[in-house]
Amino acid sequence: MEKLLDLIIIGGGPIGLACGIEAQKAGLDYLILEKGALTNSIFNYPVNMTFFSTSDRLEMADIPFMSVGVKPTRTEALEYYRRIFFHFKLKVNLYEAVQTLYKQDDIFHVSTSKGEYDSKKLVLATGFYDLPNLMNIPGEDLPKVLHYYKEPWPFINQKVLVVGGANSAVDAALETWRKGAEVSMVLLGDEVDENVKYWVRPDIMNRIKEGSIKAFTRSKVKEIRLHEVVIESPEGEITIENDWVLAMTGYKPNFSLLDQLGVEMSLDEKRQPCYDQTNQESNVPGVYLAGVVCGGLNTREFFIENSIVHAASILNDIKTKMEK
Repeated sequence: MEKLLDLIIIGGGPIGLACGIEAQKAGLDYLILEKGALTNSIFNYPVNMTFFSTSDRLEMADIPFMSVGVKPTRTEALEYYRRIFFHFKLKVNLYEAVQTLYKQDDIFHVSTSKGEYDSKKLVLATGFYDLPNLMNIPGEDLPKVLHYYKEPWPFINQKVLVVGGANSAVDAALETWRKGAEVSMVLLGDEVDENVKYWVRPDIMNRIKEGSIKAFTRSKVKEIRLHEVVIESPEGEITIENDWVLAMTGYKPNFSLLDQLGVEMSLDEKRQPCYDQTNQESNVPGVYLAGVVCGGLNTREFFIENSIVHAASILNDIKTKMEK
C-alpha cells in the first residue's frame, strides 16, 4: 500500500515551488511532481528572453532575486529558482509526468510515468506553456513548423514566417531578422499586439514600417507546403517562398488533468476553471488551483508576480481544515 501524503503539488514551476515552501513551513508531508526540468516552462523560454516583471516582484520566501538589469533574463530566473530549490531542500520529483488522477473516499490517487501516489489534498500548478494552440491547417505537421522558439542561429539566411503578434512572436521576428533571416509576419489584426513589451513594441513597429520585416495584416495562414506558405489576406490568397514557420500562436493549460478530477469550467470562450478566489479551492473539495491555470484560456490574467500569493492562501486553508 502506497504511503498517504498530506499534499501532492503537480507542477514544479515558480508557483509550484512556492506551494512547496509553504507546505514545508506547515510541516506537511508533501511532494512536487514535475514532468520536465525544474521550472520547465522557463527552461523552454527563448534563450535571450527578458521578463516583463522586475526581479523584486518575482521574489519568494524572503530570498532576494538579484539580476544585472532591472528586469531579469531567463538564465537569471533559472538560477534564482535553482537556489530556491536547494535552499529549502524541496521535495521535487523531476521528469515524472502525471498521467491519471482520481478521487476515492476523500483520497486522491495519482499515477505517473514512474509510480503511484496517494494524497489527502492536491494542488494543480501546471501553468500553460506545454500545449501549443494549433492552427489546424494542412502542413502544420511538417518538420519546418515550430511552436517553440529558442534562439536565432538556425535561421541565418533562411526565409522565416512568424505567425502571431504577441511578445513571443515579436521577439522571434526581431531576433531572427537581426541574425540575417528574411522575416515575414502574419497578423490577425492591423498591427502587433498592444500589450507587447513597451520597450520592444516601437522596435518591431519601425522594422515593419521601413519594410525590413514584411507584415501581412488582417491575415491568416491557410496552408503550409514544403517550400511555400499560402496566406489568406484581404487582397486574396498570397503564396510566398518559405523555409521555416515559427507558429507563435500561444499555449493552453492541460485541461485533461482538470477533466479527470471533475473540475468544472466556465461555458464561455475562456474555459476558466471554477474555484473559490478566497482559498483557491476548486469545485472538487481538496483540489486547489495555483498560478496561470486559474485563467483557463485567458493566459494573460495571471503571472508569476500576481500568483505567488496563491501558495499562502492554499496552505492556510489546508492547515485550517486539517486542524478541524
